[in-house]
Amino acid sequence: MKRSALTVALGLCFVGGVNAQTNTAGAIAGQAAAGDTITITNPSTGFSRTITVGADGSYRFSQLPIGTYQVSRNGGAARSATVNVGTAANVDFVQGGQARDLDTVEVVGAGAINPIDVTSVESTTILTAEQIAKIPVPRDTSSVALLAPGTVRGDAAFGNLASFGGASVAENQYYVNGFNITNSFRSLNFATVPFEAIAEQQIKTGGYGAEFGRSLGGVVNQITKRGTNEFHAGGNVFWAPESLREDVKNTYYSNPLVPGDVGKLRQDNTRDSQEEYVASVWASGALIKDKLFAYGLLSYRNQQNDTWGTHLARTNTDATIEVPSWLLKMDWNITDSHILEFTAFSDKQDTETDVYTNTAYTINQSAVGQLDRLNFVGTNFQEQGGNNYILKYTGYLTDTFTLSALAGRGEFSRGQHLRTAAGQDVRYGGVLSQPATGCPVITDARPGYRQAITGVYASSCNITGGAINAENNEDTRKQYRIDAEWQLGDHLLRFGYDVDNYTSIAGTSTEGGRTWRYTTNNGPDGLPNTGDEFDVVREQIVNQGSSNEVKQSAFYVQDAWNITDNFIAYAGLRWDTFENLDGSGNTFVKISNQFGPRLGFSWDVFGDSTFKVFGNAGRYALPLTPDVATRGASASVFTRQNWNFNGVDPTSGAPNTTTPRGGLTYINGEFGRPKNPATIASANLDPMYQDEYILGFQKALSDHFTLGVRGIFRDLKAAIDDTCDYTAIYEQAVADGLTPVIPNDGFPYCRLFNPGKDGIFVTDVENDGVLRTYVVPGSRLSPPAKRTYSAVEFFFDGNWDKFFLQGSYTYAKSKGNTEGGVKSDIGQQNTNTTQDFDYIELTQDTYGYLPNDRRHSLKLFGNYQLTDEWSVGANLIVQSGRPLNCFGVLYPYHGGYHPYGSSFMRCGTSTSGQATDASGNFVGPVSAFPRGTKGRLPWTNSIDLNVAYAPNWAEGLQFKVDVFNAFNSQKVTSVIETAEDPTTGVPVNTYLLPASFQAPRTVRFMVQYDF
Repeated sequence: MKRSALTVALGLCFVGGVNAQTNTAGAIAGQAAAGDTITITNPSTGFSRTITVGADGSYRFSQLPIGTYQVSRNGGAARSATVNVGTAANVDFVQGGQARDLDTVEVVGAGAINPIDVTSVESTTILTAEQIAKIPVPRDTSSVALLAPGTVRGDAAFGNLASFGGASVAENQYYVNGFNITNSFRSLNFATVPFEAIAEQQIKTGGYGAEFGRSLGGVVNQITKRGTNEFHAGGNVFWAPESLREDVKNTYYSNPLVPGDVGKLRQDNTRDSQEEYVASVWASGALIKDKLFAYGLLSYRNQQNDTWGTHLARTNTDATIEVPSWLLKMDWNITDSHILEFTAFSDKQDTETDVYTNTAYTINQSAVGQLDRLNFVGTNFQEQGGNNYILKYTGYLTDTFTLSALAGRGEFSRGQHLRTAAGQDVRYGGVLSQPATGCPVITDARPGYRQAITGVYASSCNITGGAINAENNEDTRKQYRIDAEWQLGDHLLRFGYDVDNYTSIAGTSTEGGRTWRYTTNNGPDGLPNTGDEFDVVREQIVNQGSSNEVKQSAFYVQDAWNITDNFIAYAGLRWDTFENLDGSGNTFVKISNQFGPRLGFSWDVFGDSTFKVFGNAGRYALPLTPDVATRGASASVFTRQNWNFNGVDPTSGAPNTTTPRGGLTYINGEFGRPKNPATIASANLDPMYQDEYILGFQKALSDHFTLGVRGIFRDLKAAIDDTCDYTAIYEQAVADGLTPVIPNDGFPYCRLFNPGKDGIFVTDVENDGVLRTYVVPGSRLSPPAKRTYSAVEFFFDGNWDKFFLQGSYTYAKSKGNTEGGVKSDIGQQNTNTTQDFDYIELTQDTYGYLPNDRRHSLKLFGNYQLTDEWSVGANLIVQSGRPLNCFGVLYPYHGGYHPYGSSFMRCGTSTSGQATDASGNFVGPVSAFPRGTKGRLPWTNSIDLNVAYAPNWAEGLQFKVDVFNAFNSQKVTSVIETAEDPTTGVPVNTYLLPASFQAPRTVRFMVQYDF
């Protein structure tokens, strides 16, 4: 088979090139006669380079901006080669030592199928803007990433982000033009480039080289559009009307252990609504021909959301989201050997949510459409995003040595403030001694017979019902990196150094400064409803506010060695340093020698790029997020105090006059003072890291179709979480004759550690300033963290004259006792400090299939050009369901873990749950349910369709209609897995209640004109 038949096209790359492994550029490489001169030219920009072929007959142009190039030998006829990010376009001028007929190779990488890149060992999917435009896919980064093999949609609690290879959604990295745009505060967000400005999106699902790190999941890398010598401009409008959007399904109680509530309405979604439109305009061209180019885009997105919540919700909301984003890309070809690039973009988002009181209904309400919008309470103002600036230099210093340098700054706001219906501003400035203003949060936990006496205590002026962010919350990233590439005969060396520093200003406070929780004291006899009861109220204050920093740096070196013409061996090493600082600027965690080796090979079996066998092995590490320091290492306040009270304010719900019942209690050692940094983490802390192994092949079955298979195994070797069990330290201190004072500034309740590993904890036991070291066996704290992912992926890529189709099927298993950085079971977003390992009791029966386990995944997408004017596209995703759990209480209660309530892998199997009689015996049967053994959610399938019309009578004009989830399949994608009341152990009616469904059918219209 001729190589020309394999190199027709561009579009989707399932395996990218190691020899061009970079997150901003690509390469052109091949074979020619020694001494030949090879010239490449980009007609769009005038960029041109010429090199002389070395004695080994190989040549290489590295660090090339993406685009289409003309390649010629000795001034002869030229051919086209398309360069994509992270890949090498192969153009050979000799075969078997003889010069080739140039006419046999016409196009390299321009179309809808890719050549098999025999220099590759990594697993990469590349989607171009042209291809994305032909596929019915939502215009967001995660939706495009989910087209790649081995990715599944994560829990809705985290924003439906992509999970890669069994990792949690908090373990990915995101880049734009080489700059890290991950919001590392919790690693659950990222900066967003205006979608129209994206030229290519590269999705690395595994096997990436030593240049890339700080990820156990995947890497999403976007390259923006740029200007050329030709002037181009245009605009488009996308509109998704509410009138063509189907309603989300209503939810009904379904727990068979609470039979009296089965079938009753929980949430009426018929009143919810959503409408969105996005308008963009752009222009690009040359400011100086062949030298200076610009691309600029302005975009505005507006989304309206009406949300009513459950029938028990106190409020409903009307939200307006506005995103006036922009992007500017400048390229300066100083000379053909020196290029300077500048990128600036903004994704500032303002959300205004008006809050209203709801019509009050009880659980007995079963009819839909009866909720009503009553009084206006106030408005919640939230900010997100910010400005990003990237400067990059590339120097082609010799024919074989290329140097690049990048500097960037990113800003991401997380500020919030409120305004009441009366016009009062509610703000928190991040100062611990100055809680948030406004109306307090009210919780009436009294039994019904007491509420019937006075009425339910509630606030009519509290807006959020919980905590608010400080108005100055913001994250700032400063990144610097330098990369070099050096071709030394058969060896291609790459090495570099990067610095990635991240600062988070993080503050939260309860709206109104406090929570008032009303309860009933049963009086002297201890029995309810006997006439001697009286009500009490507990005041709780929780304030956080600090500026925390993470300093990260890494060296890397890697070598791609052409051992023979057909076999490439790859070896690399990454050396990471992670340092976390608290709000006082003190280091509380520093890991200096985390080494990540990477090995791989690629074998061009027949020497003609028709059949490739490849494999790799690597170790990947993940740093701690800044959020760990907000409460765990920095000063914070958490107090509780009980009060007697006399009457309640009818508006705010706060008690009128109070007298204390007992003293003030500080919780978790949060005194409002800085914590001792030496006591926060185990002295032998390792970073979270995993090993990965991949073996596969890719085969061209015809001129139009390639097929590949790869096996993947990932093994989590260490995790970082917190343990809150200090009893071993306490017992040893007492045995040593000491008198522990718990808690104090040097004796935190919770400490960072590696689950399963011995903890070396430094602590001030007697609050006398003397630090002592205690070694706690790992077996006393928790079992080792375990998470494995094993999968077989089948992927294919087909292209014909008017039709292209790509897809994959993945069979996978994800097992362990921890999901990773976050916890989908309960939607816990505290990255690296979930409750998984707080106490060893919480780890019982937790090994099993994890939340991101999807046994089967089938993905198909493509487009068919019906005529010159009409085309149709489709996108199909079918996946098996998520495993289910049963979380109940754990008896007998133990003082250390009682507050965790229904967090244990055991449940009662009768209507009495785990309730006990007067003797402490279970009323009904109780059983352990190890992780993932309560069945699975149903399979999901979604078919998206589109049709596009580009009339010949108006060049540049296009109309398109996308229909997402065309058959309106709304299967449940997550449920509430807490089965029992945390205090009594009796079953709750919300168990197995749907928490999220597939997105309903939505129609999106587009009109676009460009010239």
